[in-house]
Amino acid sequence: MSISRKAAGLALAVLAVSGAYAGLGLATHSIARAGAEAVSAPSPLKADDFMLADQNFLSHQLHRMADAHAVVLITYANDPVVRREAPAYMALKAAYAGKGVEVMMLDSVLGDKRPDVIAQAKAAGIDMPILFDYEQFAGEQLKVTRAAEVIVIDPRGWKIAYRGPIGAANGAHWAADAIDALVAGRPVAATARPARGHVIAFPARDNAAAFSQISYANDIAPIVAAKCAGCHEAGGIGPMPLTSYDKVKAFSPMIREVIRTRRMPPYLADETVGKFQDDGRLTPDEMKTMVHWVEAGAPRGTGEDPLAKVKFAAPDWPLGKPDVVLTVPDVTIPATGVMDYQHPTVANAMTEGRWMKATTFRISDRQVVHHILTGVVTDLPAPGQTLSEAQWGASLGGYGPGRGSNIEPADTGVWVPPSGGVMFQNHYTPYGRETVEKTQMGLYFYPKGQEPKYVLQTFLIANFAIVIPPKEEFHPEQAYIEFPHDALLYGITPHAHHRGGSVKVSMILPDGSEQMLLVLPRYDFNWQYEYFLKEPVKVPAGAKILARWTYDNSARNPGNPDPNKTVTWGEQSSDEMLATYLHFRWVGETVADQHPEYNAALQANMLMGIFDANMDGKIEPSELKGRMGETLKKYFAALDTDHDGTLDAKELAVAMKMMGGHRAAATTPAATPPPAPKPSPTASATPQDKPLVVGSR
Repeated sequence: MSISRKAAGLALAVLAVSGAYAGLGLATHSIARAGAEAVSAPSPLKADDFMLADQNFLSHQLHRMADAHAVVLITYANDPVVRREAPAYMALKAAYAGKGVEVMMLDSVLGDKRPDVIAQAKAAGIDMPILFDYEQFAGEQLKVTRAAEVIVIDPRGWKIAYRGPIGAANGAHWAADAIDALVAGRPVAATARPARGHVIAFPARDNAAAFSQISYANDIAPIVAAKCAGCHEAGGIGPMPLTSYDKVKAFSPMIREVIRTRRMPPYLADETVGKFQDDGRLTPDEMKTMVHWVEAGAPRGTGEDPLAKVKFAAPDWPLGKPDVVLTVPDVTIPATGVMDYQHPTVANAMTEGRWMKATTFRISDRQVVHHILTGVVTDLPAPGQTLSEAQWGASLGGYGPGRGSNIEPADTGVWVPPSGGVMFQNHYTPYGRETVEKTQMGLYFYPKGQEPKYVLQTFLIANFAIVIPPKEEFHPEQAYIEFPHDALLYGITPHAHHRGGSVKVSMILPDGSEQMLLVLPRYDFNWQYEYFLKEPVKVPAGAKILARWTYDNSARNPGNPDPNKTVTWGEQSSDEMLATYLHFRWVGETVADQHPEYNAALQANMLMGIFDANMDGKIEPSELKGRMGETLKKYFAALDTDHDGTLDAKELAVAMKMMGGHRAAATTPAATPPPAPKPSPTASATPQDKPLVVGSR
C-alpha cells in the first residue's frame, strides 16, 4: 500500500470506528456494497474548463492546472456526510501535498453564501479551496447530483478517472486508487460509484429540454446588443464582430467557454461584493440564458434577426464630440525591445479655465499601449527639455487596456487652467512588429454656469517594497492608507502588471470591523477599469482602506514573462506594481472652500501603510523589505528616537523627509493641485508644490 493510501485509509478507519457512517441511509448502503462491482453513473467524457472563486476570493481555472497529475473536486454542501468525512478529505489532501495533485471542493448549492460556508468549513475542520459555482455551470456539466462525491480528473485529456465516495469503512480507498494511478502515469479505467451525500438541486439542468426553446430573437440578440456588440463591431476592440445570428452562431462554442471562465464580458468585479456604475457584466440569468442556448445547439428559432437590423459601428468619439482635442505627437514603436516611458507635453490653447467632467482617448494601435497617464503643467518645456511627473498638477485621467474614458461622478470635477499644457506619461510595449501610435485625447467640460460643487481627489495606495518569489501562484502583498478626515469614496482603480493575480479592497473601520468594497478574484492586465460605486461610501476619519493583492508568478500564468525570476516594483510590464487608486472627495470641502491640508495629512500616512503588515500602527524591523525597506533598516536605530524597537508615525515622518527622492518611484503621480478657483470663466490656478500621488482628478 502506498503512503498516500495509508493516510487516506487511516482517516477512513478512524471514521468507521467512531461510527461516522452509522445511520446515513445511502452511506450504509454503499458501504455494504464495498466489495461489489462499480456501479455506472452518468458521467461526461471530459471536464470542460471553468473558472471559479474560492472562499478567499482566489480564482481557480481548471485548464490552467494542466501541469497537475490529477485534479480532485469534492462536492460540498452543509451535509452530515460531508462533515463526517471531512477528516478523510483533509487526509487525502495532505497525502498528496507536493505530488502534483490539486484537491478542492465544489459548492454548487443554490443560495449558499460565502460567510456561512466559511463558518461551516471551519467547524468541520475543512481547510482547502471551496469553489463557489453560483451559476451551477461546473456542477451541471460534471453531472453532479449529490454532496460528498469525489471526482478525480485526469488533466492529460480532462477525462474523469473516478467519481463516487472517497472510500469505504472496510478499508477500500477508491479515490486514492485512481489518484495513485494518475500520479504513477498508469492508465485508469474510468469508474463511477453512487455518492453518499444529500441531493443537490440543479433546476435548470432538470429542465434542459426547454433550452431549445430559448429565443434567439427575443432572448439572445438583446443580450448581445447590450453587452457584446459595443466591442464586437466594426472598429471596436473585439477581435470578431457579433452583429448577426450567423456570426454569433459561428462563435457560440467560444461564447460558452468565455462565460464559463469569466473572461467575457471583461468586467472583473466579483458578483457578491459591491454594486457599481456602468456594470458591463452579464447578470446571472443572462449568463445562464447564453450558456444554455449554446448547449442546446444555438437554435435560430423564429422572428427577424434584431442584430442584422442595427448598423453597428464604433463611434469616432465614444462620449460625443469633445470640447477640446489634444493630439499627441506620433510615436514609432519598434518591433522588439524595451521602451522608456515617453513624456510628451501638448500645449493647452485654452484662453480660460474650465471645469472638466470627462476625458476620453482615441488610440490607433491598442495592442502597443500599456497605459497613458496625464497631468496639467503650468509651463511648457524648453526645446530639448523633458518635464517630470513631479511637476504635474491635477490629473485628467488615463487610458489602460479596456479603459478609454474617464467620467467624473455627478457634481464633481477637475479644474483645467488656461495656458500651460498637459503632460503625458505614455508606456508602450513592443509586440513583434514596428508600428506608429497616433493618440488623441478629448476633454469635456461643464457648461458655464453649471460648474460642479465638489473637487474629485485621487490617491494612490502603493507598495514599492513588494518582493514576489519565483514560481509562487498565490503570493500575497498588501498596503493601506489611513484617512485623517471624513471622506466620500466614489471609485477604485486597481493596477498591476502581468503577474497580478487578485485584489481585495476593503475598509477597516475605527471599531475594527471590515467592509468589503471591491474584489477581483482574477485580475487581468488587459482589462483595467475604474470601478465607480453605485453609491459613494462614507470613509470616517481613522478608517483604513486596505488593498490586498496576490501575484501569480507561476508557470500556470500564461502572461508571466519569467516564472523563475524574483520580481520587485518597476515600471516595465516585466516588473510589477501594487497600485490601487482611490477616487474620493473630502467631506466639508467644496470648490469654494478647499482644504489642501487634508491631502498633506493623507500623504503623510503612506509609508506606514506600505510596511505595517500587521496593521498595528507601528513598523518593526521584521516588516521592512525591498529596496526601501533595506534603506530604512540602515537608519532604523537613528529613527527610533524613543528606543522602543518600532517606528511610529512621528518617527516615520522623519523617514519620509529622508526618503523624499523615492517619490519619483510612484510613476503614476497625480500631484496635489493648487486650490482651484471658485467657478469663474476667467479664473486661473496658482501652482504650488504638493506631495506626489495625491490630487484632484
